[in-house]
Amino acid sequence: MAHINGQDSPINTANRDNDPRFTALVAWLKHVPGFSAAALAPASGDASFRRYFRLQSGQQTRIVMDAPPPQEDCVPFVEIAAFLRDMGLNGPEVLQADIEQGFLLLSDLGQRQYLGELTARPAVAGKLYRDAINALIKMQHEGRRFQDKLPIYDEPLLRKEMSLFHDWLCERHLGIEFSSDDERQWSECCAVLVGSALAQPAVFVHRDYHSRNLMLTAENNPGILDFQDAVLGPFTYDLVSLLRDCYIRWPEDQVHAWALEFYGVLDGSIRAAIERETFLRFFDLMGVQRHLKAAGIFARLLHRDGKPGYMGDVPRTLQYVVDVSLRYPEIRFLAKLIEQRCMPLLLASAS
Repeated sequence: MAHINGQDSPINTANRDNDPRFTALVAWLKHVPGFSAAALAPASGDASFRRYFRLQSGQQTRIVMDAPPPQEDCVPFVEIAAFLRDMGLNGPEVLQADIEQGFLLLSDLGQRQYLGELTARPAVAGKLYRDAINALIKMQHEGRRFQDKLPIYDEPLLRKEMSLFHDWLCERHLGIEFSSDDERQWSECCAVLVGSALAQPAVFVHRDYHSRNLMLTAENNPGILDFQDAVLGPFTYDLVSLLRDCYIRWPEDQVHAWALEFYGVLDGSIRAAIERETFLRFFDLMGVQRHLKAAGIFARLLHRDGKPGYMGDVPRTLQYVVDVSLRYPEIRFLAKLIEQRCMPLLLASAS
């Protein structure tokens, strides 16, 4: 733990010697009212270039975000944080900001991450997911006021995301070469997934709404994190991120039941326009698009960013794709590709 003023601890000394951004962050915090004598400790890592510290002064805590420009832009985070709070959702409050340096001081939503709670106490899953679904419904309803301020989740972005699976996991990590017929079938599958996504009602999409970005809080549960990439996009995207989570898996009948809980509390106009079976197809195919993207990102984190910790989540993520693709003949190529080529190579590389 580092102290803003006073004698340096080992972590503070190390960071001052080797980490100019940490030195600049400590200097910035010395001017934050009430925290000039606070203690600073790592709070969590991130799949991006961002990192977080917990700042403590007596019983009061805050979160400090270090988002180094030009890799990270704080402006979307600040804007979306304000949107969420205006919706009545439990996002962090931005208390101080230095956009030029990439430093933010935030309210602290605590340390009880959904993933840890669900892993340790599976019996709480019903309550936690119900809270998360209710918050998601609120985000989509209240988020209508902010939709024109969001980037659009359009076809180029959807395709770019799926290309991460093709380029980073299959080609770079596993050394799989696509034949011309493979490329044709891959393109046809992508067209199906893009068409399904674009056919859905467009809503405020968090874009990473899952157990690592939700915090269990005593009031207004859940606390919502990592929202800076929000877009205007398909209404099932956040739901499938939540229920077919890359980091924890639930029985399919339970996932189906939770998905229908969401469908049951949608606006009547949406349910009148979208029958239950159509909704479930949207949900399934949206998950395939997301899981292809996620598997590719995990491989990119390893090879580009030197972060191997996510590769253990790739088999779970790809199994979702297999399970869904087997139910839809138009994308069954994906199940064959993953079962016959990707999974054996993943297992071999992990052994």
